[in-house]
Amino acid sequence: MKSAIRTVLILILLLVAAAGGGAWYIWNGMQPVSSAGPAVTFTIEKGMGSSEIADLLEQNGIIRKSLFFKGYLKWTKEGSQFKAGTYSAKPGDTYDNLITRLNAGDVLKEETVVFTIPEGYTAEQVVDKLEEAWKIDSAVFLDLVNTGTELKETDVLGIPNEKGIRHRLEGYLFPETYEIVKDSTAQEVVEAMLAQFNKKLDTIPNWQQKLKERGLSLHELLTVASLVEREVVVDSERPLVAGVIYNRLEKGQKLEIDATVQYLLDKQKERLLNKDLEVDSPYNTYRNVGLPPGPICNPGLAAIEAALSPEASDFFFYVTKKDGTQAHLFAKTYKEHLANIQKSNKSAK
Repeated sequence: MKSAIRTVLILILLLVAAAGGGAWYIWNGMQPVSSAGPAVTFTIEKGMGSSEIADLLEQNGIIRKSLFFKGYLKWTKEGSQFKAGTYSAKPGDTYDNLITRLNAGDVLKEETVVFTIPEGYTAEQVVDKLEEAWKIDSAVFLDLVNTGTELKETDVLGIPNEKGIRHRLEGYLFPETYEIVKDSTAQEVVEAMLAQFNKKLDTIPNWQQKLKERGLSLHELLTVASLVEREVVVDSERPLVAGVIYNRLEKGQKLEIDATVQYLLDKQKERLLNKDLEVDSPYNTYRNVGLPPGPICNPGLAAIEAALSPEASDFFFYVTKKDGTQAHLFAKTYKEHLANIQKSNKSAK
């Protein structure tokens, strides 16, 4: 009898010991790894389940046992909202801390390049700026700007590819400050600029209806906007100058805009000569009636809005004041225009 009791007690003690040992084993396995090691970078791919993620954490030495992490996820009903991306974690992070970060998508911020394209930059100026920012040969960017090859946004925006257009993407490379992932290709950089143009265009209320009412294509609108951008410094004058351009177009009068000639020159001139005005090009509005084949720069939003909603007037001429204000004098007739030129010259500083 005593022998039987002793056997039962021994079995009970063994079971208690086993249970205790098992509990200790589980408890120990769930403890954070020693925090002495450096941070570890790991990537969760799209489609990975919580079980695969647990194994990944163990493989990278961030947790002790993936088995216990899987069990903890089931017990806490977590793991279904983990987000893909590249993370950095130090051995020693608790389960709860890891779960919080994976749920929030607290991924490593990728190294980026920040660059600014000023309003009114030409395609060639943009390309030079991109070469400076990205250390990629400008010829690579220029080829993309000239052809629009394999850029989905060119189809989305319906950018024409007609003979006579100097740079196909001229006018569509939106002037903005960009922050783009450093590892991006030249194609991805240009695509991002086109996408930004599309996004900014949609901030203008009813722009498509306004465009339809004016009877213009988007390409023609951007051409007018680019003329406004290069001609006007004083913001309040943009709609008025846009109105003058439309007045001359409707009358069939040559635009005679200096900026279209400057666009054709290798270097900008402070003053154009008569021989410059004779440059044989469809962009030269001193020789040709109507709009040039395409934009002469990349206009900002204010110039685009002015081209969409010009200020109505009877003006057909304008001349820049030489008093340092960079504003204009407007005239209805050529006679008034000549008088304004004299007035401007007299005010020169």
